[in-house]
Amino acid sequence: MSKQSGLKHPVEPIVLGKLGSAYGIRGWLRVFSSTEHTEDIFEYQPWFIQRLGQWQHIELEAWKYHNQDIIVKIKGIDDRDAANLFTNCEVMVDCSQLPALEEGDYYWKDLIGCQVINTSGYNLGTIHDMMETGSNDVMVIKANLKDAFGIKERLVPFLDGQVIKKVDLATKTIEVDWDPGF
Repeated sequence: MSKQSGLKHPVEPIVLGKLGSAYGIRGWLRVFSSTEHTEDIFEYQPWFIQRLGQWQHIELEAWKYHNQDIIVKIKGIDDRDAANLFTNCEVMVDCSQLPALEEGDYYWKDLIGCQVINTSGYNLGTIHDMMETGSNDVMVIKANLKDAFGIKERLVPFLDGQVIKKVDLATKTIEVDWDPGF
């Protein structure tokens, strides 16, 4: 079962996925993983969710593949109605659970909020999301209000060396070789 105060809430929470709709009548739920390999979400424990403004630690009893989905059984959740209370809750872990990265690799959470400036000094805006396209990651950049090109949002590929020239997480800036008109 979920526990409201058995474990402390994560100090620096990061979303790894989301609980979906109930599956069956025995309390199973679909889970949508944001990890690179779907099943990797189970390597990070403990899981936390926020429900009704309260942190809750949830313990998994089991998980399995079902058709194209992954479904989970949360300890103490034994019927569909109880499972439905967890639908749309984000699955979070503490950031300290994530493995250390090699030089030049970044977690999306570290890139979100960075200012993106091109090699000519033009401020393209701030990264407000990242997305995976299959071939490479893409920065979703919210342009500044008074963008000279009238652009509200830019999609810029995160291609190290080609587009990305410098990432400075200390100053939250990323230098790119990118035409501001795109």
